[in-house]
Amino acid sequence: MLEIKNLKVELDAESGLVRAIDSMRLTLQRGETFALVGESGCGKSMTALALMRLLPENGRIASGDILIDGQDVLALPESQMRSVRGGRIGMIFQEPSTSLNPVMRVGDQLVEAIETHTALRGAAAREKAIDWLRKVGIPEPERRIDDYPFRMSGGQKQRVMIAMTLAAEPDYIVADEPTTALDVTIQAQVLDLLRTLQQEHGLGLLLITHDLAVVSGMAHRVALMYAGQIIEVAPAAEFFSAPKHPYAQALLRALPDASRRGTQLSAIPGTVPPLTQTFTGCRFAPRCELAMPECSHTQPELWEQGGTRSVRCLLHAPGRSTVMVPPAAQAPRATATTPETGATAGAPLLEVRGLRVRFPIRKGVLQRVHGWFDAVDGVSYQVRAGQTLALVGESGCGKTTSGKAIVQLMRGLATIEGEALLNGRNLFDLTGDALRAARRDIQIIFQDPFASLDPRMRVFDILEEGLVSLQPDMDAAARRARLEQLADQVGLRKDALERYPHEFSGGQRQRIAIARALAVRPKLIVCDEPTSALDVSVQAQILNLLKELQREMGIAYLFITHNIGVVEYIADHVAVMRSGKIVEQGACAQVLEHPQDPYTKRLIDAVPRLLIPAH
Repeated sequence: MLEIKNLKVELDAESGLVRAIDSMRLTLQRGETFALVGESGCGKSMTALALMRLLPENGRIASGDILIDGQDVLALPESQMRSVRGGRIGMIFQEPSTSLNPVMRVGDQLVEAIETHTALRGAAAREKAIDWLRKVGIPEPERRIDDYPFRMSGGQKQRVMIAMTLAAEPDYIVADEPTTALDVTIQAQVLDLLRTLQQEHGLGLLLITHDLAVVSGMAHRVALMYAGQIIEVAPAAEFFSAPKHPYAQALLRALPDASRRGTQLSAIPGTVPPLTQTFTGCRFAPRCELAMPECSHTQPELWEQGGTRSVRCLLHAPGRSTVMVPPAAQAPRATATTPETGATAGAPLLEVRGLRVRFPIRKGVLQRVHGWFDAVDGVSYQVRAGQTLALVGESGCGKTTSGKAIVQLMRGLATIEGEALLNGRNLFDLTGDALRAARRDIQIIFQDPFASLDPRMRVFDILEEGLVSLQPDMDAAARRARLEQLADQVGLRKDALERYPHEFSGGQRQRIAIARALAVRPKLIVCDEPTSALDVSVQAQILNLLKELQREMGIAYLFITHNIGVVEYIADHVAVMRSGKIVEQGACAQVLEHPQDPYTKRLIDAVPRLLIPAH
């Protein structure tokens, strides 16, 4: 058994002492999958680093015990800890590209792990490395063992990480977001592989993730974290069928899918509180719709509920007989939606015909062009006013390239052929003032809001820049009034306009990116994975906002994503891309419920679904 008792982790920061983990208790049995879930910043990854004694220089374990089969890991000197780290507890890190050494061959890294933690040496260790590459599904392992990491895809690098971890024959594995950066098809393969290897070797698996659908299909038990504390522990089936903590209930209601189409997602107001403060009551109370007066000044314990469950909430304190149910759980608030039948009437707002984006392949000292790579190959689709077309597919299929080409962000980087007609005008033929005028009608929201916002500019200047460039006839007073109205429209306070991007959370920065796109009152917005980096609760806020703006302003969206749940909730039509081509498109329900192309069927089958047992 791997056991954590009353673990407290602290970090020294400029803002003060950060209490990253507070009084954590959990156990992991051999052969069990235990999932640790929660929003960004709640302490999940810090828990993994504490287990491995890999905390950053400014971090320390203030108190508590970490026991492996009764042995106190925290009492071991570093020389002995090296055999535990990898030998007893293996770790699969979140990003394989940064975890693998780029200047070492894959085989050398595998052999190093095997020789460090087992008795095998030389040729025997190499043979075992080849065997593990074969087990994790790397094709031609005898040849690929001598490849460098950059020659492998993201999914293959993650498989190498898994092989390296398991080749050392640990008793327990900590998997920190092992599938976050992977496509759904690769994710399904990696999860199946982990499940199979765990059963074969009797491993204890601590799965750290924010993907509740993955948890429902993998975990035996679930622990939900919030603001450095575990607030609910339960068997997975019970957690998803009858969550007890109000935060758990709100998270499950915030997940988008087809059943919630036409309703407002249950977004959780506010954000996770900073962990530098001293808490006097329940940490979730400011965001809880069931908060009582005593929640603000009484700290709840992690109370046991019938032996298999625990919950940190005053509503479930010993001796309390009644538990309130949040109104939103009973009846989701319906929203006015545009009927799909009426949406297909009239000419399309955007019509893409035979779009081809070709990148030159350069070789040699003089970098002469030796060929062409078709990132987008003859794509055609339509987007109508007030409608959403979702462009879905795996990484590298050409979704983002297609969107950027339409918004004229690929000029000079690639050769573009075909037509993109916006209200009948071909965007690829426009230059100068005509192109500037067209930019008022089509805008883009980028995937990473932090990278797309200038860190040296205030939010007001970022939003004003588009108005100055594309609506020069508007005076300063009119611009100020417009931007204050925009801030209110996207759910930001007016004082946010005077702050810098780094002062906001991820969800707030995405709201700023949406406000920037809306500033010039466009008719079409290209949304490039606008929710992929966001927590479930923040994702719900952004999706609600996009639906509301579409309803009020009649904006059309070209929504680029790989999240099928989001597609089911927001899209009217779907186009599925593979290798630069569209293989299937049609009405959302028709494509997702009755796919015709084998690739579409494979893509949809690979999507993890939330498995909620019947009561």
